[in-house]
Amino acid sequence: MERLVLNRKKLGLAIRHRRVQLRLSQEELADLSGLHRTYVGSVERGERNVAIDNMLNIAVALGCKLSELLVSAEEMDDF
Repeated sequence: MERLVLNRKKLGLAIRHRRVQLRLSQEELADLSGLHRTYVGSVERGERNVAIDNMLNIAVALGCKLSELLVSAEEMDDF
């Protein structure tokens, strides 16, 4: 279970990193992905077990492939 939480946190950090690179606010990302701002925030903090549809919506809103976000998350050092 602890490993799953760590992976969710890494995915959230990868999403946040990409969003910041694009100079988007959480609210802008939420609007672009059709999700609520507080949901996006909880995803970025690794608090949610994100459904694949929502991950795809986020990736499209960030202008990248979902696989790119997953690879970025996998390459992050453990913290």
